[in-house]
Amino acid sequence: MTKRADEDVQELTPALTISPEKVCFIIIKAKEFGAKDEVTDPDPASNPADDRDMAVLEDHGDDPVVEELTTLISSLSEDEQIDLVALAWLGREDYTTSDWPAVREEAARAHNKRTAEYLLGMPLLGDFLEEGLSMLDFSCEEFEIERL
Repeated sequence: MTKRADEDVQELTPALTISPEKVCFIIIKAKEFGAKDEVTDPDPASNPADDRDMAVLEDHGDDPVVEELTTLISSLSEDEQIDLVALAWLGREDYTTSDWPAVREEAARAHNKRTAEYLLGMPLLGDFLEEGLSMLDFSCEEFEIERL
């Protein structure tokens, strides 16, 4: 690729302040969280092995995945949080790739200290983030992210 063609590609791909690798890790964790089911037995009072560890698949208030995601998102810089929200909005297919600057600007205006709670309230957060990244020509397949 020539230098000019390389510059054209860079101009077409919006710059992210959050690394795509961080977004991919959040996608994995959000999909783990999204796969949880309603709590069927709030107080099983038995050994988890006796219940075949079914409680791990239920959405308990002290869910370690929620705690991990909340901590991670809250530790991001303001610009990274804005990018994350804008990616989720982009991935909902409310916008097109060419709308990225306006989407990011809108996310910046809406930014507050409840970003983690807002994002975790989106039922398809992992899918939205994955689609948003894809629309900006990023893929999680290029990263080796450890799945827990």
